[in-house]
Amino acid sequence: MDARQLRILRELGELGSVSAVAQALLVTPSAISQQLRLLQRSIPVPLTERSGRRVVLTAAGQALADAAIEVETALARARHTITDFLEQPDGDVSVAAFHSAGATFFPFLLHHLAGPGSPRLLLADEDVAQDRFPRLTRDYDLVLAHRLDHAPSWPRTVTVTPLLHEPLDVALPVGHPLADKTRLSPQDVADQPWITVHDGFPLLATIEAIGTAANRRLDVVHRINEFSVAAEAVAAGAGLALMPRWTTRRHPSIVLRPLIGVHAQRHIDALHRPERTARKAVRTVIAELRRAAAHIQNRDTDIPRR
Repeated sequence: MDARQLRILRELGELGSVSAVAQALLVTPSAISQQLRLLQRSIPVPLTERSGRRVVLTAAGQALADAAIEVETALARARHTITDFLEQPDGDVSVAAFHSAGATFFPFLLHHLAGPGSPRLLLADEDVAQDRFPRLTRDYDLVLAHRLDHAPSWPRTVTVTPLLHEPLDVALPVGHPLADKTRLSPQDVADQPWITVHDGFPLLATIEAIGTAANRRLDVVHRINEFSVAAEAVAAGAGLALMPRWTTRRHPSIVLRPLIGVHAQRHIDALHRPERTARKAVRTVIAELRRAAAHIQNRDTDIPRR
């Protein structure tokens, strides 16, 4: 049993197939299969079994894969035992974020971590379906991800730093008849045309919940993931949309109104693999993300609260 074999077992548990592990680790499927066979020789119970055409983990295999997380964390710390490296304050830290989080958090990080001795930020935008955010932690030190209140929790394979619990409001054009209301119910908005995200993205579940509460299917006219583009469509009278209260830039021609009667909130979290925080630079960026979240939530706003 060695660290590489345990890494392969861990990745198999997360990715679900030998071919996916091979692609992630940039090796051939036969090399992955060979390492799994070598690992199996040192273990008295089966670690994998066939499920149709796929190789999946047994219960024992999953237990060892879970333990592999602790092994990787320990090895990561062992590789960084040189104090100068562990405490290096200005190391590179890669941060990925979905669009509205990037637009909100990246300027704060760039401003507050600009001085000498600060971490060197490597920023990227990653707008993916919810179940793909944890996989991004293989490629980035920190991943800003979002999920709805009622969505499944993040998997145990990642560490979660909660940042914001953000309300989702209804966006409508200035002068719209519903703009005079301080709060909107599903019944108020069910007969309106809607602009929403593509299938697989979290906000769609809230749109479906609005329709369920109003006992009718909403008329979804446009599919736009980027909130700034959706805001322009709302301003042009193309329909209503759900907009995050704190992480979207104000548009002068639209207003936001709280939605009652359904769970309309999302969690914004920083995800990372446990071993990443062995580095001081990563811990520094996490601390700044927390500061940014507190600043964002406490900003003055003219949006009515529930």
